[in-house]
Amino acid sequence: MTETSVADYQDLIQSRRVIICCGTGGVGKTTTSAATAVAAAQAGKRAAVVTIDPAKRLADALGIAELDNTPRLIDGPWPGSLSALMLDTKSTFDEVVRRHAHDDAQAEKIIGNRFYRNVSGTLSGTQDYMAVEKLNELHDSGDYDLVVVDTPPTRDALAFLEAPKLLSRLLDNPIYRIVTAPNRGPFKVINTAAQQVLRQLARVVGATVVDEAVAFFQAFEGMEDGFRDRANATLELLGDDRTAFVLVASPRADTIDEARYFLRRLHRAELDASAVVVNRMLPQLSTTPERAAELVGALAGSAAGPAAQALADLTATATGDDLRVAELQDAAPDALTVRVPMLPDDVHDIDGLAEIARLLTKSRGGQTPA
Repeated sequence: MTETSVADYQDLIQSRRVIICCGTGGVGKTTTSAATAVAAAQAGKRAAVVTIDPAKRLADALGIAELDNTPRLIDGPWPGSLSALMLDTKSTFDEVVRRHAHDDAQAEKIIGNRFYRNVSGTLSGTQDYMAVEKLNELHDSGDYDLVVVDTPPTRDALAFLEAPKLLSRLLDNPIYRIVTAPNRGPFKVINTAAQQVLRQLARVVGATVVDEAVAFFQAFEGMEDGFRDRANATLELLGDDRTAFVLVASPRADTIDEARYFLRRLHRAELDASAVVVNRMLPQLSTTPERAAELVGALAGSAAGPAAQALADLTATATGDDLRVAELQDAAPDALTVRVPMLPDDVHDIDGLAEIARLLTKSRGGQTPA
């Protein structure tokens, strides 16, 4: 993807159809995703945000009882519209099966299979896969000008990007090929060998499990092309110029390291981050660490001594944060950097999300004004 630089976060919102917020857990990624969608609604767009965060906190902030797998329209003071949903991995997987099945009977046969029920909830990468499936569904519906995705927190930066290939890889599995091959002609020898492998496997995991797995694979027969076509379309969407990746971090050393790792992995996939959002920044002070240390010495033993020490600690921490963010900027020189200051309270309502939206869109790459 050839990345087109943006002047500010508002420019990003105006010029993209999809914004994918990535990053490790605990850095405010879900809040940033929701605030990005709020900013889009404020700009007159039809926006939707997909979150994977099951915490009721976001639903409370949006002023509704709960979120589920169906887009929920959120009322607010904006000329556009805002819809939100919380990804339900199992329900989305069921929808995918029904979409690709030849008929209702095939779909129900798969969905009712116990092996499928276990796989749909526990297979590695399933949550990432269903997140991109939901993205595809919302994007293709034509109901939204912008879809914002809050991706699952993971250190494997490419898990989300590789997710479209998940089912294709599963259906390319040799066991799948063997058990769905006709039991005749050149495949007869292969099936005989496969039966020996399956019998040995049954001794380890149980015959019932193997029988259910075979039934699952056989039920999928004939659906491969649909899954592969969908995977290719999704990969094209992720690499499209109107899709943006926003990396969310905090100034802590560990999250900065994770963010730099993510940027490297993204670059290897020939993709770039359009913006880097650093949450919970301390205020930039005019006092230097050296001057603060002098004040500590000069005021030691006086009533102002504790205040001077607090100032010195704050100055040292803020300076360290700034240095780490500068290193992150060096790793993504073409990306917009947005510094969101630490707020006195957690975001717990629409007003809080609107404030984060204001801070995001007022930034032009330096310290966001409080």
